[in-house]
Amino acid sequence: MNTETNNSVLIVDDDKANLLELIHILRPEYKLYSAKDGVSALKLARENKPDLILLDIVLPGLSGYEVLAKLKESDNTNDIPVIFITGISETEDENTGLSLGAADYIRKPFARLVVLRRVRHQIEIVNLRRELLAAKNMEK
Repeated sequence: MNTETNNSVLIVDDDKANLLELIHILRPEYKLYSAKDGVSALKLARENKPDLILLDIVLPGLSGYEVLAKLKESDNTNDIPVIFITGISETEDENTGLSLGAADYIRKPFARLVVLRRVRHQIEIVNLRRELLAAKNMEK
């Protein structure tokens, strides 16, 4: 397991307590960015190209669904995996998020180990893809 802080995560939630809880859980392992709304999240994603985005569905202005759609439309951000974080417990909402391209779902209130394992899983996939791409480029 890679526990260095060379991977980055953007956390997007309009609830300060949720942001602080996720920062507390993830700070030891990752470089973190945070945003409280969709417009700020899109700007941070474009500027910093995080390895993973934790995205609340219910946000002021743009919803998490709209933010995900805009991320997927851009060549600069379409490959960043997104995990929805939400208090919504309807299966239909989960299906909507996954069909839009979300990589996973984490329900509120947060269970520390669930957050850590799901984030680590996505970061491992990102790092493996980078290693494969680097190996492929070295063959050329």
